[in-house]
Order: sequence, then structure tokens, then C-alpha cells
Amino acid sequence: MAKLVFGMNQSLDGYVDHLAFAPSPTLFRHFIEEAQRQAGSVYGRQMYEVMRYWDDDHPEWDAERHAFAAAWRNQPKWVVSRSLKSVGPNATLVGDDLEGAIRELKSERGGEIEVAGPDLARSLTELGLIDEYRIYLHPVVLGHGKPYFAGPRPPLRLMTNDRIGEDVIRLTYVPA
Repeated sequence: MAKLVFGMNQSLDGYVDHLAFAPSPTLFRHFIEEAQRQAGSVYGRQMYEVMRYWDDDHPEWDAERHAFAAAWRNQPKWVVSRSLKSVGPNATLVGDDLEGAIRELKSERGGEIEVAGPDLARSLTELGLIDEYRIYLHPVVLGHGKPYFAGPRPPLRLMTNDRIGEDVIRLTYVPA
């Protein structure tokens, strides 16, 4: 049975914003390795559209970016959207039955499946489907933006904390 994992970079004051701060080279390497190991990713429409950036090669990319793009392209993706009519390569559109589709996905697959985006994570949290939360805590204060927890925070239990690079701590929680 697959494990659903919601993990994102977060500021000290609880916000996620991929444009406000970027991962260090060490953290980016960590994300490449995670993408290579994952059994797939589940996206909401907005986060999927952001991540589609990795579908096409860009001339300014270094070897690390090419490695991440290859890992991202290789893994299956499930996109939860009522407005999209089609999705890109190696992606499947999830319709109206979010709970049924994700329960089926979890039962049919093994390994870790990434959940991408706070709004989708909120819906899956409300359904009791997220197995693990990973907060990559950065020493940045944004003061505004989209919070990591887009809805009420579920009761959680800290499982591990790891330092990644010089300034990021990964906090791993499971539902209590």
C-alpha cells in the first residue's frame, strides 16, 4: 500500500511560496533523490501547472536541473481538476471522486506518493488520507502568502527532524 506524503518548503512564519525562496544546492539534490524514489505525485490544478515547467528542457539548466526534470517526467502523475480537460505526458486526470480515486491509488501502488500543494493537501487531510507531513523549514519570514496548512491543522506527532544543508530543517510528522 502506498503512503501519501505532503511535503513543501515553508517559511518560519508558516507560508509556502516557491518564488520567495529557493532550495540550496544541497536541498535541491535531496529533492532530486526524492523524485527518483517516489512512486508518483498527486497534484491540484494550480501546482500541476507550476510543475509543468519541468516538461520542457531549458538552455540555462545545469546538470542538476536536467536530473530533476528527468525524474519528474519519469514518474506517474495524477492531477485533480474539474477545469482541465487534458493533462501532459505520464499524467492522469482525476475526476470528481477524489476520495475514491486516491483510496484506489493507495491500494494499488507501493512506495511514497507525493501530494503537492496546500489546497489539495487540505482536502486529503479532511478525508484522512495523508500519511505523513514533511515541512522543510527555511530561515525566512514572509509575512504573507499561502499557508502550509490551508485548513485546520490536524493533530500531529513529530517522528523525525533532520538538518539538510546549512539552514533547512525537515520536520516529519504523522497524524496523531
